[in-house]
Amino acid sequence: MTVARTAARLLLGATMVGAGVLHLTAQRQEFRAQVPEWFPVDEDLTVLGSGVAEIALGTAFVLLPRRRRLVGGLLAAFFVVIFPGNVAQYLEGTDAFGLDTDTKRLVRLFFQPLLVLWALFGGGWLRSRRHG
Repeated sequence: MTVARTAARLLLGATMVGAGVLHLTAQRQEFRAQVPEWFPVDEDLTVLGSGVAEIALGTAFVLLPRRRRLVGGLLAAFFVVIFPGNVAQYLEGTDAFGLDTDTKRLVRLFFQPLLVLWALFGGGWLRSRRHG
């Protein structure tokens, strides 16, 4: 495992734990605002559940390096699953986390694929042929 891959894994894992804790505490209202109106689960339950998932995935990414491929894949899938909420925030014009213009909300959408790639890289899914 390369130093860059390990650093990516640890940084993303710690970031996910931090975001998960914020889901459950200080930023709970902001995260609730991001749950699309059409989503069939109560917005508070959605925020709590996603926060717990983020804490679990982040902790596993940091503490279980032998399971990095599995956890990296799960994190990438998590980022894909929550992407429709980000699209809904753009389409519905929902203000949250300083995303108070359509331009800011649109630009944010382009960062979600980077999170997917970050999770895959940290998990060891993206490797050069040389390093197998």
